[in-house]
Amino acid sequence: MLKNRIIGALQIPSFGHGAARSMAWYEDFVLSNARSYVENGITAIKLQDETVEAGPAQARTLARTATLGAAMRREFPDLELGIIVEAHDPVAAIAVADACDAAFVRLKIFVGAMVNSGGTREALGPEAIAFRNRIGREDIQILADVHDRTAVPLTDVPNEMAAHWASRLGADALVITGSSFDDTLDRIARARDMGIKTPTVIGGSVTAANVTRALSAADMIVVSSALLRDGAADDAMDRWDPTKIRRFMEAANQ
Repeated sequence: MLKNRIIGALQIPSFGHGAARSMAWYEDFVLSNARSYVENGITAIKLQDETVEAGPAQARTLARTATLGAAMRREFPDLELGIIVEAHDPVAAIAVADACDAAFVRLKIFVGAMVNSGGTREALGPEAIAFRNRIGREDIQILADVHDRTAVPLTDVPNEMAAHWASRLGADALVITGSSFDDTLDRIARARDMGIKTPTVIGGSVTAANVTRALSAADMIVVSSALLRDGAADDAMDRWDPTKIRRFMEAANQ
């Protein structure tokens, strides 16, 4: 399990055609916003690629994400770094994590089959686990979403059954996020009632007002939206608000 219970998400503006900027700009963006997290108490960060791609992650996406992850590790050597890649690609995030020595990855559709805005998506889990084993990087932890809330399951599989599948397949932690905060807590409770002992992560909807309840129900949480600076643009060098981060951590540590 990760040392830190609270993971801040840092979304990178797209590398896509017509949108990409210089690597110097991306490095300034990532390091500036990571500093807001680290200096105010969040020392685990998930670096999140948001480049929409029809197939596997392209070489440019992999290279740029790995380069930015390496820059974060150099600037903040004690950081627990995570990687998520937007493309539905079973090995991309693990390959990037291997390249920049990240501690974990998040895979959104780990088991089963779902449909989202990009179409039908099959399970990433089996190939991802096989690739991780093949390169000898079992130390890279996999945080696997159980019925990611941005997609719809193609069959009526109960959430706790999907959690059981992900646990058995080899996920190191289960990301469980319902349609509301209360639904999230209910899903976690039902997974526990089924006897699932794999650590759980709440993947969204955590705020300073409910973080204490979140940490009493789950082993870890991911937070981002609640910490955004009011009115900040997606490409702002100060997109995450230091004051909100500090107050969130104060609430979490009560």
